[in-house]
Amino acid sequence: MTFKSILDEIENNLRKMLSDLSISGVNFSVEPAKPGFGDVSSNVSYLLAKQLKKGPKEIAEMLSERYSQCTNTLVLKSEAHPSGYLNFFANWDKLNQLILSESYLNTCGDVDIGNGSSIVVEHTSVNPNKALHIGHIRNIIIGDTVSRILKKANYKVNTLNYIDDSGLQVADIIVGFKHFGYSQEPPNGKKFDHYCGDDVYVKTTERYEADPSLETIRKDVLKDLEDGDSETAKFADKITRKVLAGQLETCWNLDVTYDCLNFESQIIRSGLWGEIFEKLKEMKLVEFENEGKNKDCWVIRGEGKEEDKVAVRSNGTATYIAKDIPYAAWKLGLLEDPFNYEKYDKVQPNSRILWQTTLSESDKISKDFTGEKVVTVIDSRQARLQKIITTLMGQFKSVQDAYNHLGYESVTLSSDTAKALGLETDGKQAQMSGRKGLYVSADSVYEILKQKTSEETRKRHSEMSDSEIENIAHAVSVGTMRYEMIKQDLDKIITFDLTKSLSLEGDTSPYIQYTHARASRILEKSCRTPSIDVDFSLLKEKPELDLIKNIGLFNLQVRDAANNLSPKVIARYCHDLAVSFNSFYEKSKVLELGDESLEDSRLCLVNSFKIVLEKALDLLGIKAPDRM
Repeated sequence: MTFKSILDEIENNLRKMLSDLSISGVNFSVEPAKPGFGDVSSNVSYLLAKQLKKGPKEIAEMLSERYSQCTNTLVLKSEAHPSGYLNFFANWDKLNQLILSESYLNTCGDVDIGNGSSIVVEHTSVNPNKALHIGHIRNIIIGDTVSRILKKANYKVNTLNYIDDSGLQVADIIVGFKHFGYSQEPPNGKKFDHYCGDDVYVKTTERYEADPSLETIRKDVLKDLEDGDSETAKFADKITRKVLAGQLETCWNLDVTYDCLNFESQIIRSGLWGEIFEKLKEMKLVEFENEGKNKDCWVIRGEGKEEDKVAVRSNGTATYIAKDIPYAAWKLGLLEDPFNYEKYDKVQPNSRILWQTTLSESDKISKDFTGEKVVTVIDSRQARLQKIITTLMGQFKSVQDAYNHLGYESVTLSSDTAKALGLETDGKQAQMSGRKGLYVSADSVYEILKQKTSEETRKRHSEMSDSEIENIAHAVSVGTMRYEMIKQDLDKIITFDLTKSLSLEGDTSPYIQYTHARASRILEKSCRTPSIDVDFSLLKEKPELDLIKNIGLFNLQVRDAANNLSPKVIARYCHDLAVSFNSFYEKSKVLELGDESLEDSRLCLVNSFKIVLEKALDLLGIKAPDRM
């Protein structure tokens, strides 16, 4: 339970004290204290002021006196703060032992929020017509990190990637190949996903703009895509699978893996929409419009001043929302599964099996990738559509939080980074557009980061082998890309800067990874195996206690991140932990003290930090090198 142990002890004692005072129903907080407020603080005095008709400070003094009579294991004393907060000071001899001992366990940081229940996390969902760009990476890393956090919180997580292989963007590259004569083989060994996005897609859309009559070809192709038996659909399946393979290579390189690939084309052909459409009509969640601009359409009524959303057009064809609604219901297990499953033909990192849906009747394999809850990671521009789906799913399942849209804002490039990557800017941030070819692929960003890191590592460690440098450069480059995508609030636009992101100072992945390497070097130089069989009472200096306290907060941070679906919580925790270790490192010598007992105690602390930081970074999908 780590630091939570002292929080629980204080909360239980306070509740017993209030019960003795015949006071109930007070939802006070007990939290790790800010500087100057002891080790733990509670706002209980404020919440009792009206009921007791006394000031918070007077109440805090009364409670502090009563608290001294409670049975305490981890609290040394309580104290009323002039502001009215009730503060508590830890018995660090005992808390040190508890926190550092538990940090050595495999279960360190585990919390049980999910209780083994199933949850779906769907992310990535990029049209299979181009390479992934740096903007897509935010979606992918958010989704992957949330999946990791939820697993740590004891959910059974099913991670899905929805492949939109029947939309306009796919139709555009099929027009390029079929009607404009683009070769199916990329030039000069170029990755196929890059070739489709950089050349076929961009140049095809340019031809539409030059000759609007070509839109007819596009519409015909789009119609053919919905007929699974058409030659166009079969050709599109071949092309999109090759693009998808390239996209997955990029994801795997970033240590992102999935449980199942779901194809939109199969959802359309599965009959799921017809089934859910009948339910929508029965529940009067869609209405037939007899007049106005949506005459003869089936619509979902907008709330307040929001416009109605057309689900089925007057000609009987379903809109894109008609694809998303049945898929959402399928994810929640509200519809009978129409799919069979087969293994994807390539192996993911860590040998994690990747399944994919199929409508083929041969070799039937049943799987269950549904969840009692669903988290769908989609950018904030889709908020209106996702709000509609969230409302509908809540009504279908009678659980308001069954379906959750995790939205996020876009990624831009700093002007310096845009220029370095060959994009023209007006001196401001660069907005990306796949249709116009104004984007930077995730692969190219990774390669540039890797090159810069390799050069810097070689300067610092000329004795290192090429393979060692390669491994460090990969870990730092992946860590940099992942950390930059999750260290900010999801509702904030990210401005990605190559140079700043690689800094060994400040709020960056390399800073945190370098701190881990620093701890590893101390342990290496000690030539000893750290142990928890030490004298914990020797750890009493402020930098030591601050570091131990931060180590002990790990499971509380996991709980917070899981409850709020917030990767930033763990990113911030990793940074705070690194800062507290560096403060300890600067002020507390570990080796050559002439006191073996104190050395052993501090080595125990260094190793505890190393273990917990590795576990926390793993939740972010970031490796912790022992050397940098």
